[in-house]
Amino acid sequence: MRRMSAASDPAPTEPAWQGPRLIALRGATSVAANERDAILERTTELLSEIMERNALLPDDCVSAIFTCTPDLTAEFPAVAARQLGFDQVPLLCAQEIDKEGALPLAVRILLHAYAPAGHESRHVYLHEARALRTDLDAAQ
Repeated sequence: MRRMSAASDPAPTEPAWQGPRLIALRGATSVAANERDAILERTTELLSEIMERNALLPDDCVSAIFTCTPDLTAEFPAVAARQLGFDQVPLLCAQEIDKEGALPLAVRILLHAYAPAGHESRHVYLHEARALRTDLDAAQ
């Protein structure tokens, strides 16, 4: 077991764990309308892009939390994940806070997955949701 370093000890030069690491990836997209097919299409696009940009497979994933703005009620975004092979991954859908001025018709995701040590996470924001994280150039 690695001990905490005292103030006089040099800083560690390598991470304590060199194997696969649990990462959390964020993403969001906008949906054209509160329609089942529109929600599934954009959620599929978002999740596929996150998986591709981060070189992940469904078996690498631990869990996913989806949120929708209150104006999206026609389908659960997790249905799209199940259709992509996430049948063994715990999925949760919730409603986003109904804040005045927030981006409407939006689906967000927080995906937990295992990735190799040193993996550079690539978050994904698509369509009108790009405006949510203009600070993340790599997410665009």
